[in-house]
Amino acid sequence: MSISSEDMKVLLKAQQGELDAVLMYNALADVVKDKNDAETFRRLASEEGHHASVFKGLTDTTLKPKKTLATVVPLLYKIIGKKKLYPLIAKFEYGAVDTYAPVAEKFAEIESVKNDEHRHGDTVMGLL
Repeated sequence: MSISSEDMKVLLKAQQGELDAVLMYNALADVVKDKNDAETFRRLASEEGHHASVFKGLTDTTLKPKKTLATVVPLLYKIIGKKKLYPLIAKFEYGAVDTYAPVAEKFAEIESVKNDEHRHGDTVMGLL
């Protein structure tokens, strides 16, 4: 099955975002004060890694995670605290649902990833 260039752009961006989220959640787990939050973020990092592999299966492209979020988000945690940071993280998770929706209609394996992203947003908000 051939993938349109427009869909490929979405898939590659999604794959990159999932890889970056793995680093971000692990870095966040290293700095949060609450052990439950840390365990949750490590679980989310693992799930994001699975998502990245789903996208890699479609793109057949190996990408490297970027460290920007893994550097910035832990700093934001220290500066603004979890009450302000966690809703921002949840917003990005919920945003991924909208981003993935068009390609999820074409690639069935993305539907579960899309649903996971919504659950991730709920999970992060549930930590507050």
